[in-house]
Amino acid sequence: MIKPNLWKKYKKEQSKISMITCYDFWSAKLIDQTSVSAVLVGDSVANIYHGFEHTTSCTLEIMRLHTAAVARGMKKIPIVTDMPFMEVELSDESFLNASRTLIQAGAHAIKVEGAHKGVLSKIKKLVRSGVPVMGHIGLTPQSVHQLGGYKVQGKNEESGEQLLQQAKQLEEAGVFSIVIECVPEQLAAQITEVVEVPTIGIGAGVRTDGQILVLQDLLGLQEDFNAKFVRKFDDLAGNIKAAVNNYAQEVTNQTFPSKEESY
Repeated sequence: MIKPNLWKKYKKEQSKISMITCYDFWSAKLIDQTSVSAVLVGDSVANIYHGFEHTTSCTLEIMRLHTAAVARGMKKIPIVTDMPFMEVELSDESFLNASRTLIQAGAHAIKVEGAHKGVLSKIKKLVRSGVPVMGHIGLTPQSVHQLGGYKVQGKNEESGEQLLQQAKQLEEAGVFSIVIECVPEQLAAQITEVVEVPTIGIGAGVRTDGQILVLQDLLGLQEDFNAKFVRKFDDLAGNIKAAVNNYAQEVTNQTFPSKEESY
């Protein structure tokens, strides 16, 4: 369960928040035994699991299914789920129904991208209904076509000021935290200073209140993705290929299964 006051306490005590994405049952069971602060069932599942080019291809049903799978495997760590593309642009009733779908699937909080007037209004209503909401500013992948691609945001004074104002507006709307994606480190630090809710950075430097990475990126499972902000903490892609090749070779050599592995 997400406890907004506890997240504010993390910020006040300068206790860093660690988040990673999680999309399925087996990884949820493993992550649940770690020390990360929370997981995000991100709409990046569209890219990672379904092979789409953009997160805009993600649907509410995809998010519901993956949230439910994570919830079945995760018993201790809070689950945040992305509201998929365009759901926030629909009627208030449709948006609240979509949120209910994700909460009933097992999410403890909903992450909503952007901070224009319509988004802020819906966030306020969702918070009033008792659902914790995480904001998201900077590079918002659902708006990738409008932004002209995956580019660093807030690089000049005007756009930086816009992001500062968006962060304040999201805080006023009632979010319990804000993801800041792909902005200069100094700007992310300024935003972190002006809001009382925690900031979670991804490609935003070390001076945010926490960090988030895609699980497959930090495990080294995506060999063709090498964004500047990604650190690969392991090389599981290489390990997996080696293990599968070893298996195939032992089948060919008839050394698997052995007598001990046969009935």
